[in-house]
Amino acid sequence: MLITDDLSALLESLPPFVREPLEDHPQKESLIEVVMDLGRRPEARFPDRPEYLSNEMITCNDLNYCIKRIGNFSGDNRAGIERTLHRISCVRNRDGSIVGLTCRVGRAIFGTIRDLLQTGKSLLLVGKPGVGKTTAIREVARVLANEMQKRVVIIDTSNEIAGDGDVPHSSIGRARRMQVSEPELQHHVMIEAVENHMPQVIIIDEIGTELEASAACTIAERGVQLVGTAHGNYLNSLIKNPTLSDLVGGIEYVTLGDDEAKRRGTQKSVLERRTTPVFDIAIEIHERYSWIIHENVEQAVDCILQGKDVPIQKRTFNPIGQTIIDYSSNISKVDLNANVNWKDLEFNFQTKKNSQTIKSEESLVNSPIHEKTSEKLQTFKTKALAIYSYGINTRHVDNIIAMFHLPIVTTRKVEKAHFILSVRSHVKHNTQIRHIAKMKKIAIWTVRSTSVLQILRALYCILNWEIKTLDVNKLTLIAPKVGTLNELEVFEEVRLAIEKFVIPHRVTVELLPRNVAMRRLQHELIRHYKLKARTVGEEPDRKLRIYPN
Repeated sequence: MLITDDLSALLESLPPFVREPLEDHPQKESLIEVVMDLGRRPEARFPDRPEYLSNEMITCNDLNYCIKRIGNFSGDNRAGIERTLHRISCVRNRDGSIVGLTCRVGRAIFGTIRDLLQTGKSLLLVGKPGVGKTTAIREVARVLANEMQKRVVIIDTSNEIAGDGDVPHSSIGRARRMQVSEPELQHHVMIEAVENHMPQVIIIDEIGTELEASAACTIAERGVQLVGTAHGNYLNSLIKNPTLSDLVGGIEYVTLGDDEAKRRGTQKSVLERRTTPVFDIAIEIHERYSWIIHENVEQAVDCILQGKDVPIQKRTFNPIGQTIIDYSSNISKVDLNANVNWKDLEFNFQTKKNSQTIKSEESLVNSPIHEKTSEKLQTFKTKALAIYSYGINTRHVDNIIAMFHLPIVTTRKVEKAHFILSVRSHVKHNTQIRHIAKMKKIAIWTVRSTSVLQILRALYCILNWEIKTLDVNKLTLIAPKVGTLNELEVFEEVRLAIEKFVIPHRVTVELLPRNVAMRRLQHELIRHYKLKARTVGEEPDRKLRIYPN
């Protein structure tokens, strides 16, 4: 993997007291950006840490020194240096005067995902700012234009892909570049490129508005291959984004019939993909040289909506040019950033199933909660104990299993189950499920109701465990009060918020709006963790805010 950056051109535009420390800096080749804010010390940012370059404060003269040596700022407050890939963004005050500059280093990387490009499918690169999305599609443009001899048109909104000036940078090869006069007109230029210039491939950076997403859908329907980028951490962050969800097929609520809902073990109202995704392949860029690839976006979105494991491919690029490919199956996780708004994670609760990684049998046997396993579990040496829930919401059972760390998994296929768990009234009047169980020699365990305590007792009986081995604190806390799935989700929401965010990251978390009774239950669980919470907002949107110690 060959990297070029023309770093000297950027350094020449900086004031001398900012430039000189960088010229001899040992980490110069990995420099990400230089930040200059009025009245502050200049700062250089490297992959591992930021570093001050001088004790001298930035003045208006220093900012003007840099502004005179770069191009003009466009409507999105970005400028560049001609024939380079560097991007300079400005910060303005209320009067419109420039009071800060962010000078980001632009690099061209040669060597990328040729095998995915050869399929002719549309690619979407997802990642947070600064992980290298633009750098990646710059090389994608060169490979498609030079090595695959395709007609490639780049929609370059901020001149970030092909550099500033009328002559595009050589890193894009034979690809053509269309500049955008104003960022708000990007979707018009996208349509114009297809109608006027007969491209085989359209490359778009930072699809961020509903109009741009709609234009991408239109282009895909005209048979043009698309390569685009969007801000987000994971594929399911696009699914939850109402502006960009159409790029991956969109989502909608569908009402199932009674029989279908029982067969799936879900509620009657479920989320499903609305249409065919615009992009066939999605690449999550979490680190500069480590990518997660979804080779079939349609399948991945369906798995996420149904709570199933998502097949992924992980690629790691070595500095010496090698690519390590690892195939696995995992669930896309939500981003664990500080100051998370719990509303952003509401969708994660609706697709909760299988979100807990299944532990190995050995770790379950040695669990401190359970001193010994049942004889039945030991008969399944190579598999975890599987249960098919008939007439009971599968997600409800999964939440109970996860909360009490039981060595059980749920399955949606009755032939793969070791036991069937159902409500007594459902089995009594259904001869079909009894006939299947008899043919497959599967034992049926029934409960009177779907309360937590009823299901928990049944699961302990299946495992041949004594009830006294239950986690007493958890059982005392929830058993008398929790009888419905909604109440269980309330407790699971608080538990995840505290154990995943408040305690480890020491951040304040806002829960979803709940009624008075639910908030009272949440308060009790929060006191159990010896934390404090406060009710905020107005009805019907009143909710709890949990504070770290």
